[in-house]
Amino acid sequence: MAETLLAILLVTSSAKGPNVVYRWPPSVESTSRPRLSRPRPPLDALELDNPWRAAHYSDNPNGLPETHMQGTVDEIDDYTWRRPTESRDRSMSFSRSTLPASGRDSPCNEERREFDPVANEYQYLFNYTAQFLAGMLCPQRHLCHQKFGLVIDNLVFIGHPVFAEPDGMWRFKPERYKPGSRGRGSRHRESSLPEKDSFEVSLGGDIRSTTTAKSSWLHMFHIVLVLDLPDPSSSASGNIARYFDTIYEQIAFTVTAVLFQEQVLSNFVEMECDAIGSLETEYMVKGERFSDFASHAQRVSSIATAMKILYDAIKSSNMAHITLNDLPLELQLPPYLDHLLHSEEEFEPEFIGRLENQTDSQLWGRELGFGWRLPALVPWKSLLLLDTDQELDPYVNLRGSHVHADERSLAEGLIKFLETVSVTLSLADMASLLDWDLHSQIYPTVRWLVHHRRAKIVDTVHNGLKTIFSLAPKLDKPLSVLATEFKRDFPQPSIPPLPTLMATISNSNSKQADNHFFATVVQSKDLISLYHEVVLWMLKRDLLITLHLHVRVVTTAELKVSVRQAHERKLEQRASNHLSERRRSSRRGDHGAGDAHEHPRGSMPWLSLSPKATRRYSRRSMDSGQSKPSDASGSILLEDPEDVFEEISDEDSGEENIGWGSSEDTLEPSMISDPGTASPLERKWLAAMSEGKDEYIARRFALINQYFDGKRTDDEILYTAEISRKQLREVLHHYEEYVGYTLR
Repeated sequence: MAETLLAILLVTSSAKGPNVVYRWPPSVESTSRPRLSRPRPPLDALELDNPWRAAHYSDNPNGLPETHMQGTVDEIDDYTWRRPTESRDRSMSFSRSTLPASGRDSPCNEERREFDPVANEYQYLFNYTAQFLAGMLCPQRHLCHQKFGLVIDNLVFIGHPVFAEPDGMWRFKPERYKPGSRGRGSRHRESSLPEKDSFEVSLGGDIRSTTTAKSSWLHMFHIVLVLDLPDPSSSASGNIARYFDTIYEQIAFTVTAVLFQEQVLSNFVEMECDAIGSLETEYMVKGERFSDFASHAQRVSSIATAMKILYDAIKSSNMAHITLNDLPLELQLPPYLDHLLHSEEEFEPEFIGRLENQTDSQLWGRELGFGWRLPALVPWKSLLLLDTDQELDPYVNLRGSHVHADERSLAEGLIKFLETVSVTLSLADMASLLDWDLHSQIYPTVRWLVHHRRAKIVDTVHNGLKTIFSLAPKLDKPLSVLATEFKRDFPQPSIPPLPTLMATISNSNSKQADNHFFATVVQSKDLISLYHEVVLWMLKRDLLITLHLHVRVVTTAELKVSVRQAHERKLEQRASNHLSERRRSSRRGDHGAGDAHEHPRGSMPWLSLSPKATRRYSRRSMDSGQSKPSDASGSILLEDPEDVFEEISDEDSGEENIGWGSSEDTLEPSMISDPGTASPLERKWLAAMSEGKDEYIARRFALINQYFDGKRTDDEILYTAEISRKQLREVLHHYEEYVGYTLR
C-alpha cells in the first residue's frame, strides 16, 4: 500500500486553459501533518539538545537559564515547523495575474468561498484553487513525455504528462534514443526508470504512425498521484526517492501509457473528458454536492471508475483490476513499500534479510525483488494457489473462446500446471512431473502467478502432514473474525474451533518428539485429507510458519583427545622406525667400509638424513673442524632422541599443515562453523567421527556433512544431496553425539 496517497487527479489542458477534470476521493484533507527538520527533544528541560542550548546560551553553569525553566513546556511548540499559510488560502500567496485562465466559468473569490460551500467543493482542493493546481500540473511541451515530480509545501505530485502534436493530432512518437550512442547523457539514458517516449514506442508497436481521425481539442492530459510528503527524519537516506520512483513506475507511468495509446487509436481520453465535464456542469448548475457528481461520474466514465478502484486498491494494499476502453489492466504496489518510510527498528525481525543474497532477488526479477518480502525462489519450495474471484478465475480465461489457436497449446500447458500444483510437491517435483525446465518454464510461471497474487511461495508440506508448524507472530484479522470464518468453512465435529487448534499447535513446539502436525492434531489417517484443507486454509491466511531442521557439527572433548593421542602415537611410531633404520644403515656402512675414521667426510650416510638434520650436522662439523664419529649404537648423526621427534614432526607438518598447536587445537568442545570449508585439523576431527561406523553410513556422512552449517534447511539438504528424509534421519541417528540441530 501507499499510506501517503491522498488523491488521484485527471488534469487536462485545452484552448480554454488547464482544468482538473476529475479527482478521487471527493473530499481530501486540506491540511497535512507538520514536518520536523530534526528530531524533537523530550519535554524535560534538562534534556534539551545542543542547538536549543546554543540558541538560549547564558552564564548558568548548567547551561539552562533560570528564566526558561518554567516556560520551557509552553515554548517547546516553537520547535515545531509550522506552515505559514496554514490558516489561509495558500493560493493567495501568488499574484492573481500569475494564475492561468480558468477552463470553467466558475466563481473563485473569497466572498463566494465563504458563502457557497457547495461551489467550494468544486473549486478548491488542498486549500488551493483547482484552477491554480491545474496550471501547476500542466507543464510546458518540452517537459512532457517524461517523469513529472513537483513538491508544494507538504504535497508531492507525481505523474507523466503527455502532449499532442503541434497540429493538434495525437501520434505515437518515434524512439529518440539510439542504441550505442555516446556522450555525456548516454549513461543517464541507461537508468532503471522508464525514459521519455519509451511507452509510446512499446505500446505503439506497428501502429506508431496511427493518428486520430480529426484534430483534437485536447492538448494535454496528466494522471497525477498526490502524496503526503513523508517525514524525512523517519527513513534512511535515499529511501524516499526510491519510494516515489516505485509509485511512478508501477502506477503513474503504466496508466498513462495505456491512456495515451487509447487516445491515439480512438480519441478515448477526450471523449471521457467531454462526458465528465458535461456531467460536472449539470451538477454545478443544480447546486448538488461534489460527492454526488463524483459518484455519478463513475457510471458514465471508465476513467473515473478506474481512478476510484485504483485509489481504493492502493490504500488497502490489494490488486487493482481496472478497465480502460474495454482493455483490462492489473495494477498494484509492492505490499511492503511503506516500510521504506519507517526505521529498521519497526520491522518485524522474522522478515529482515528474507532474501539472503542477491541471486535470490535476481531470480524473482526486478518487479518482485523489492518491497515484496518474498522467500527465495528455490527448487525445494512449493506453490500454494490462492482463492480468486470467479471473474478472474484463470481456468475460465484460459479455456475461453478468445484464446487464439496458436496459443491453445500454451493455455493447455498452463492449465495442466495449475492442476498439478500442490503444497505436497516441490517446484522441482512439478518440473519433473510436467517434463518442464525448472528455470525457463517453472520459474516464469511461478513469478507471474505470485506477481498477480494468484499464488504464494510456501514450504513443502509432508503428504502425511508430518510437518512441524508454528503460529505466526501477528494476525492480519482479529481472532474472533478468523474463528467465525473457520467455523463456517469447517463445520465438521471432528475439527476443533480455531482458537483450540492454534493452542494445540503452539503447545506442540515445546515437545522434543512427536511434535509434528499429524501427531499433535490429526492423530488419525482417516482425517488426513480433511486436515489437508485445514492446513491450506491457515496457510492462505498466513497463520502458520513451517519449522525446519538446521544441523550443526559439534566436536566433543573426547573426540579431540582421541585425535591428539592418535597423532602422538603416530609420531612415536615413526620416530622409532626412523631410529631403527639409521642403526641398520650405520651397521651396513661399518661392515662394508671398515673403520669410520678412515673414510672421508663424503662417505657419511647423508641420504639417511632429513634436510634439517643435514644442516644441523654440517654446522656441528664446521664448529669442531671435523665430522663426529659414530657411537657404538650406530646413531652417528643425532645426539638426542628428542631431535628425532622434532625431525619427524617437521616432516609431518611439511606434508600437511594440520594446525597442531594452533588456536583451534584445544581440548574444549567446539563447533565446526562450515564443514564444507573445514581446516585440515577439522577434517581430521570429521574423519575421526566415522571410526567404527558402517562403511555406507560413513560415506554418506562424508557426502552431506558439508551442508551441516546451521544455515541450510533440511529440505535444502535433501534436494542438494539427493537423499531421502529417511537416509538423513539415519545419518543423524548414528552421529547423534556429534551433531546438534535446532528447529526454526
